[in-house]
Amino acid sequence: MNPRFEDLSVGDELPPLARTLTRDDVVRYAEASGDRNPLHLDDAAARAAGFPGAIAHGMLTMGHLATCLTRWLGGPEGLERLTAPFRAPVFPGETIVAGGRVRALDPAARRAELEVWVTVEREGRHEQAIRRGTAVIRFP
Repeated sequence: MNPRFEDLSVGDELPPLARTLTRDDVVRYAEASGDRNPLHLDDAAARAAGFPGAIAHGMLTMGHLATCLTRWLGGPEGLERLTAPFRAPVFPGETIVAGGRVRALDPAARRAELEVWVTVEREGRHEQAIRRGTAVIRFP
């Protein structure tokens, strides 16, 4: 999309980005990251911890959010900061949807602050896996 700072307004929303996470996604993320915690790879271990089955890595969910932002920007160069408080687990087979909204604009610094989130479609409703995250975008 490659937005221009001059075209942004407070309240503008990013195009949402959906992805259904598979068990293979979680296994590949565990291998790439080195995070082989049994909560992510072993249903029995996850059930022993109180979950219905293995859960996706929080950073895998955050990575999807970063992808949403960098696709909107046309690359990673302008993404200065991303914070993402995790609010709910995501399970393989669920669809996550990342999005955001322009919260503030700083014309002198050519920066935009966005509120960002990731929802998970669960039982006919959208639960927030990441809520009240923040992204700071710097424009040339």
